[in-house]
Amino acid sequence: MKLLRFGPVGQEKPAMLDSNGICRDLSSVIDDITAETLSPAGLAALRAIDPNTLPKVADTGRIGVPLRNPGKFLCVGLNYSDHAAETGADVPEEPILFNKWSRPSGANDPIVLPRTSTKTDWEVELGVIIGTKARYVSMDDALSYVAGYCVINDVSEREYQLERGGTWDKGKGCDTFGPIGPWLVTADEVGDPQNLDMWLDVNGKRYQNGNTRTMIFNIASLVHYISQFTTLYPGDLISTGTPPGVGLGQKPPVYLRDGDTVTLGIQGLGEQTQRVSAWDAALLD
Repeated sequence: MKLLRFGPVGQEKPAMLDSNGICRDLSSVIDDITAETLSPAGLAALRAIDPNTLPKVADTGRIGVPLRNPGKFLCVGLNYSDHAAETGADVPEEPILFNKWSRPSGANDPIVLPRTSTKTDWEVELGVIIGTKARYVSMDDALSYVAGYCVINDVSEREYQLERGGTWDKGKGCDTFGPIGPWLVTADEVGDPQNLDMWLDVNGKRYQNGNTRTMIFNIASLVHYISQFTTLYPGDLISTGTPPGVGLGQKPPVYLRDGDTVTLGIQGLGEQTQRVSAWDAALLD
């Protein structure tokens, strides 16, 4: 299934796409797409619905985050060896973990540059959405805890991340730095998450062109590993790293500026388009 939420911020309605790509309103069935919806039982109930019995949505307008109030927003750094090489970093022996503080935004919501930003960068990433409570799970069972997958743009301010001391988090958690969606695609529909093409363009120029098969630590190993340190709950997100082609890796580096357009996508998971804006508090409300 492809699940989504549409409408203005705070007023989103739940929906699904049918086999013809037509958006169907789920409001008569569920109030919203929540962590509870992502349980095996919740997803099974949605699969039992005939989409043809649901009202068509003529115009979705804004596409929101595909689930209401996501939980922890966990991220993995340097998880593609060729990306580590382009940034001059060593290939990690264990996954590098950090958090995003930002409230996730919709797939096509604007990226707002922080007031003092000079090095805001892009990163197309495969997002993992947890559907079942996971604590000390085995590698063999790890994927059974995943409800679905999505596209994430792990927007990053490199000066804040690398030059201002402390952890990476301050360069990763700025407002609007976590566009998610457009859809939550359930794990059964995705199949093998380790063979998905992914790409990202800025102003029509292709910068990133990769595939999830080149991850250093695959999805199963990441769910297993993270569950050794913290309990994963339904609705938690894991952003799993980016292939090469980020702005930091260009020679000379290239960073986002007011008026730029970022377009990105992952095979079977949909596409995002974000307009980059100079600081404007009105775009954050």
